[in-house]
Amino acid sequence: MMNKRTLFLIALMISVSTAFAQKGKVTSAQSFKDAQKLDKAVEAIEESIDPSSDKSDKTIDWPKTWEVRGEIYQALYQTKDANFQKLSSNPLKVALESYQKELQLDDKGRNGNAVKIKLTLLVSDFTDQAVKAFNNNNYNLALESFKKILEIQDMPLMVEKDAQQVVDTVIIFNAGLAAYNAEKYDEAIKFYEQAAEHDYNGPRTYELISSSYMMQNDTAKALDALQRGFEKYPENSSIMVALINIYLNANKVDEAMKYLELAIEQDPNNASFYFARGSLYDKIGDTEKAIGAYQKAVEIKDDFADAYYNLGAIYYNKGVKQIDVANAVPANEADRYEEEKNKADVEFKKAIGPMEKAAEYTENETTEGAKQTYNSSLETLKGLYYRMRMMDKFDAVSAKLEESKK
Repeated sequence: MMNKRTLFLIALMISVSTAFAQKGKVTSAQSFKDAQKLDKAVEAIEESIDPSSDKSDKTIDWPKTWEVRGEIYQALYQTKDANFQKLSSNPLKVALESYQKELQLDDKGRNGNAVKIKLTLLVSDFTDQAVKAFNNNNYNLALESFKKILEIQDMPLMVEKDAQQVVDTVIIFNAGLAAYNAEKYDEAIKFYEQAAEHDYNGPRTYELISSSYMMQNDTAKALDALQRGFEKYPENSSIMVALINIYLNANKVDEAMKYLELAIEQDPNNASFYFARGSLYDKIGDTEKAIGAYQKAVEIKDDFADAYYNLGAIYYNKGVKQIDVANAVPANEADRYEEEKNKADVEFKKAIGPMEKAAEYTENETTEGAKQTYNSSLETLKGLYYRMRMMDKFDAVSAKLEESKK
C-alpha cells in the first residue's frame, strides 16, 4: 500500500508538471515568434492569458507571459506580411499594455532592466508609426502614437534617478500638430502650451495656440495667446500680423493700427503692411491717408494688384460721390453743373491707371482671389472707358470680359 508521503510527492510532481506544461505554452509562443510564425504565436500567447481557460491559471499572472506578449505584438507591427498585419488593428498599443502589465506583476522588480530596453525600442516603433500616420493624413493615429511616446517617457522606470528629466518638446509639439489637424483643438492647445513653456519653436507656437482658439471661435483667448507671444517676442512680425488681422476682422481699428505701426517700424519695406494701413484708413474714411499708403505699397512692390485695385476704387468712389454733387445742382445752373461734373471726371481719370495695373497683374493668375480682382477691374474699366468716350479701349475690355466668362 502506497504511504501518505509517496502520495504527497506524486501530487506535487503532478502539480509541478502541470505548471510547467502551462508555462510551456508561453515558451512555445516565444518560439513561434522567433520563427516568424506570428499567427501561431498570437494564438498561443492569448490562450495563456485567457481567464476562461483552465490552462491559464499558472501563466496569466506570470510576468514573463506579458513580456512575451509584448514582444509578439511588437513583431506584428514590424512584420511586412499582410496576413500577419491583420492579426491586430493596433499592435503597439497592445505591446505597451503588455509591458505595463508585466511591471505590475513583477512586484520584486526583477525584470525592470529588460523591460526598459523593450520600452526604449517601443518608443522607436511608436515614432515610426506616428510619422507614417501623419504623412498619410491619419492624424488621430499620429496623435495617439505621440501620446503613447510621452506616456512611456513619463513611466517611473524610464526616468533616470537623480537626473534632471529631459522634456521631449519635439514630441509634445508634434502631438499638438497632430491634434490640430485632427480638429481636436483642446488637445492641440494643451500640447502647444506645454511646448511654449519650454520656448519650443518660439513665436510660431503662440500663433498655433491662437489659431486653435480661432477654430473654436474664441477670439478673446486667441488674442491673449498672441499678446503673450508678442510680449515674449516683441520683434516678431508674424505675431504682429496675426494680431493686426484679428483686430481688423473685429473692426478694432485703433488696436490694429497700433500693432501695424510697430510692424512698419520694424520692417519698413514690407508692402503688405502699407496695404493694411491703407485698408485701415479706408475703413475709417480717411481717403487721403489711404491713398498715400496704397501708393507706398505699389512703390515697394510694383506688381501689387490688390493695392492698385483699392487705389483705383478710391478714385472711382470719389468720382461717384462728385457725380451726386453735380446732380444736386439746380437745373438752371448749367455752368455750375458742368464744373462739378468735370471734377468727377478728374477723379474717374485718376482711377483708370491703377485699375489697368490691377487687371494687368492678375490677367494670367489662377487663384480665385486674383480672378475676382481681374474681373472687377475689367468691369470698372468698362464703365470708366465708356464715360470717358475711350471706345477702342471699351471694346477691348468688353471682349476680355466675355473671354473671362468662358
